[in-house]
Amino acid sequence: VNDHAERNSAPARRQPIAGSQVRLPSGVRLFVRHSRSIRPGPPPAVLVHGLGGSSLNWTGLMPELADTVEQWAPDLPGFGESPPARLHTVDSFVDVIIEYIEQIGRAAHVIANSMGGMISVLTAARRPDLVASLTLISPAMPHALLPSTARAMAVLAVPKLGERFLAR
Repeated sequence: VNDHAERNSAPARRQPIAGSQVRLPSGVRLFVRHSRSIRPGPPPAVLVHGLGGSSLNWTGLMPELADTVEQWAPDLPGFGESPPARLHTVDSFVDVIIEYIEQIGRAAHVIANSMGGMISVLTAARRPDLVASLTLISPAMPHALLPSTARAMAVLAVPKLGERFLAR
């Protein structure tokens, strides 16, 4: 039996990243997954999920970053294992991320996707002292105005509509 082929035929199963409930000074409760770095003294990173997501979105990436940063992946209020809060707005989520990074005690690298990207951009705009860097993966930025050429390309990309427009 080819031992090498057998070892590589099935994907490795990773243990889920452990987490715990955290209460912020404002009273908001969050479930946060935490992955310690394999080296001493790394910078902190906060991973912010998108709409309909949770901290589980980051558990595949977290082991890959273990030699670079110490990571915290919170479930935003009302998502994943975090209980609902009084408000569920982008601004309230920005407040939560700001408060969470303040608890870490120093600026963090913020990695985010989708709605988490918008939350993180607004966090950095409001409190640049708390954000060492931003890494955005397909951020949802509905407030950002697209250049007219980008809007036109988006219309042309719509099936049937773009074809009709170009046929004129």
